[in-house]
Amino acid sequence: MKVSSSKSQVSSLRFGVGLIVLLIAVLAIAVFLGSEKLAFLELTDEQSAILFDIRLPRILLGATVGVSLALAGASLQSLLRNPLAEPYLLGVSNGAALGTMLAFIFFAGVDAARPLMAFAGASLATLAVYQMAKSRAGMSVERLILSGVIVTTFLSSILVLLTSLLDAAKLRSFTFWLLGDLSQATKNGFYLTLIVAALGTIVLSSQARALNLMMIGERDAFDFGVEVGRTRLIVFTTAAGLVGVSVAASGSVGYVGLIVPHLVRLAIGSDNRLVIPFSAVAGAIFVVLADTVARVAIAPRELPVGAITALVGAPLFVYLLRR
Repeated sequence: MKVSSSKSQVSSLRFGVGLIVLLIAVLAIAVFLGSEKLAFLELTDEQSAILFDIRLPRILLGATVGVSLALAGASLQSLLRNPLAEPYLLGVSNGAALGTMLAFIFFAGVDAARPLMAFAGASLATLAVYQMAKSRAGMSVERLILSGVIVTTFLSSILVLLTSLLDAAKLRSFTFWLLGDLSQATKNGFYLTLIVAALGTIVLSSQARALNLMMIGERDAFDFGVEVGRTRLIVFTTAAGLVGVSVAASGSVGYVGLIVPHLVRLAIGSDNRLVIPFSAVAGAIFVVLADTVARVAIAPRELPVGAITALVGAPLFVYLLRR
């Protein structure tokens, strides 16, 4: 048993180191690739501006968005004991998008309005889905997905109605953003997302043991001393904050919280003490890769990064749903 446990620890350590090395490699590749080739040994003033003011903030923002969405997905799946729980599918992302759009229309001059209202929208959407999915018999996959579809559809209809308040220029910009857009990344946006992602990683990692027990069942977790209500509140609030800030910065980038935790669990098992931090690193890799493809596929034009993640995530969702 001890030998088996030791081998498992070594395997997990190798996997974690491999993820970190891969993240560094992906970040380096993303810096080099783009519609504008950069001569790094002799950067002109224009190339320096492109690198430090546009490309690096965008790449780093993509990484932190990936961290946030993967963390939210991993924690929600463990909390709800449901492999299909994911911010985009549960309507949390649309709630954050609606909050961001309201701030975009009515509080355009207030910088703090977008992340705050995105967090409020994500929180309300999470609460609505959770309350609708609960029943005396428990929370089934079908009820959770149906509740998510209902909330997502309702919020999408409100978003469509609100677009009628925008002029043509704002409508095009907001539509592209809604599909997942990192092209308007700023240093301040990256700093805010980084702080929230770091805090989210710390908070959710501190709940890893409780989440492991809650995966068995809430009653069993309570018998083992887990404060179920407190853990649920912490995870829901943290996930809503991660999704809200990410959506405010980059729009709705779907399927990250579904794909990444599953791949990590397939590699190392279901221990949240490993799944949560490893999902954070893998999420950064996935979004940076997707955004790099979005930037170079039809350069100098760009694709929404959300379209790339959906092309990968939708087939996997169908596969998981059939199983």
